[in-house]
Amino acid sequence: MADQSSAAGARALAPGPVAVGTWSGGRFMRFGEALDDERFLALITPDESIRTVMTADVYGTGEADRMLGRAIAGRAREEMCIVGAVGHDFYLGERDGAKGFPRFTDRRLRDESGYGDYLRMATERSLERCGIDRFDLLLLHNPDRTGYTSERVWQEMAALRDAGLTRLIGVAPGPANGFTLDLIDCLERFGGLLDWAMIILNPLEPWPGELCLDAAAAAGVKVITRVVDYGGLFFDDVLPGQEMAPQDHRGFRPAGWIEQGRDRLDRMRPIAERARLSMIQLACQWNMAHAPVACVVPTLIQEAGADARPVESKRAELAALPAELRLSAEDVDEIRAIGDNAGCMALKGASPEHSGEERPDRWDLDDHLTQVAERWGIAPERDLTKLAAQV
Repeated sequence: MADQSSAAGARALAPGPVAVGTWSGGRFMRFGEALDDERFLALITPDESIRTVMTADVYGTGEADRMLGRAIAGRAREEMCIVGAVGHDFYLGERDGAKGFPRFTDRRLRDESGYGDYLRMATERSLERCGIDRFDLLLLHNPDRTGYTSERVWQEMAALRDAGLTRLIGVAPGPANGFTLDLIDCLERFGGLLDWAMIILNPLEPWPGELCLDAAAAAGVKVITRVVDYGGLFFDDVLPGQEMAPQDHRGFRPAGWIEQGRDRLDRMRPIAERARLSMIQLACQWNMAHAPVACVVPTLIQEAGADARPVESKRAELAALPAELRLSAEDVDEIRAIGDNAGCMALKGASPEHSGEERPDRWDLDDHLTQVAERWGIAPERDLTKLAAQV
């Protein structure tokens, strides 16, 4: 792991253990209802309980950065950890509907000689919108195949750290689940440069995120986990027949996900009660029980309807996460068994199920990645494919 903080930066904060992202609150990602300015700013403002805030330049094509800038204006910089993310080129690239903007490594936009100029420009503009002069952590956001494998990309990311534009660097696969072997390969290739990685992980989605954790630990790379709330289910207020806001992003989930998820939550509930944890706190502590995981960032969702639980109470519940780990190893194993979701979906990134033309988020499993899988005891046909019998 390459934590190359300066002496001055050593007083600054590292991410975690709890963070909030600007994708919460329904403003820039369609999860629940969109909050007005006042409530959204209060949601993302760092405080003594939640000091880490994460943003990405592509959210609202810069507007999420600007809102974060308003939230942190006038606050002591050393009392908060600001995490940024760059990688989608909305400056030159054209949005392709729901697929979003192209990655900056798209050959139609530039070759590798232009990677450094783009990354510096995007980082400096994001910082300007946030009203700060450096990030505490800068993530490469949703890389394509080139982003995972290009030495030039990671040299240029490290150059941003060397230039003082960020203290730490990392990688954030997504937005969909998968990229398992790609992330492990990236950790093997560039673990000496990387400080952090972000994955999807929660007790109802242990797969495939857990498959990456040993590689992160071996590389000395710390892990941020997102979607800890499993579409809001762990906040315990998403019920069967729940009214969803129009175009809610959770519409991609399969039919019955709420009912099946609630059934599994109820089976986990006695463990939470013994540990004196709410269900979202249980999810957070289950994630944190994995050695490389050092930060959890659930999505805070304001559900639709006059009687919906206020999102402010969810933030307070997250802020009250006990510092001490209350789950035993047996609890962790039991929760994993209850939430086992292996084979429940088609994964993004390198996949034995993909053939043909490479896409920005899906490509063939080549010989190199097959060897990566062998080194980590992963059988792609068994461990990285969708099972037809599962929902």
